[in-house]
Amino acid sequence: MAKELVNIICMKWGDKYGADYVNRLYGMVSRNLTIPFQFVCFTENKKDIHPNVKICPLPSLGLPDNIPERGWLKLATFQKPLADLKGTALFLDLDVVIVDNIDCFFEFDAEFAVCFDEKKKAQKVGNTSVYRFEIGKHEDILGYFLKNFDAIKSKYRNEQAYLSDQMNQKQVLKFWPKDWTPSFKYHCVPKFPFNFWQAPFIPEGAKIILFHGKPEPYEAEKGVSGKWYRYFKPVSWITKYWTT
Repeated sequence: MAKELVNIICMKWGDKYGADYVNRLYGMVSRNLTIPFQFVCFTENKKDIHPNVKICPLPSLGLPDNIPERGWLKLATFQKPLADLKGTALFLDLDVVIVDNIDCFFEFDAEFAVCFDEKKKAQKVGNTSVYRFEIGKHEDILGYFLKNFDAIKSKYRNEQAYLSDQMNQKQVLKFWPKDWTPSFKYHCVPKFPFNFWQAPFIPEGAKIILFHGKPEPYEAEKGVSGKWYRYFKPVSWITKYWTT
C-alpha cells in the first residue's frame, strides 16, 4: 500500500532569511525523507525559491507591528483551513541542518510532538524548531491566542512556551527522543577547554541539528560563534549536509 502524502512546512518572512535557506531545506528533506511528501513554504516573497516548493500566502495574525519577534506567526499553522493542506505536517525552522533520515519523525507515536528544550526542563517547554501535528486539529489554540493576545504575551515569553503549555493542558504534548534533535551550541560544541582543539561533532543518533540564537549555520561553518565566550573551530560537516 502506498504511504500517505505528508507535508513539510516552513515559513519565511521579512529579510532575515533568503530563498537560499528554503532551497537548502528542501534539498536536505529530499535526500533524507523516503515517505512521499510535499514541501510547502508560507511566505510573502517567493522570488528564487525552488520550483518544486509549493508556495502559500503568508498568514496574518493581525498583531501589532511594534512587538518583539517571538515566533508568534508559527501559531498560524493551526489555522483551519490551512491553505488547501490536509493530513500530517512537520514544521521545520529554516536554519536547521538535517544530517540523517527523518522518516522517524512521522512514525513517532504522538498527536503533537516537539523538540525538548533542556533550558526549560521544569516548565515542560518545547523548542518549536521541529514539531509535528495534524492539520486543522488544534484550531482552538490559535483562536484563544487571537482573543487573548495581550494577556498571553505578558504570561509567555514566546510562541513555543504558549504552544507547549496549551498542548500539555490537552495532554497531547510529547517530546522527540532527545538524541534526534540536538542543539548545535549545547550538544555539538565540545565542552571547555576541549573546544579549543576539538571541532564540533554530530552526536550519536542525531537527525536534525538545531541552530537557535547564534550562530547561524553559515557562521558555524567558519567557526564564528557570535559570542566571545563560546569559541569553537570551523565546522566542515555543515558544508556537506547544508546544501541544495
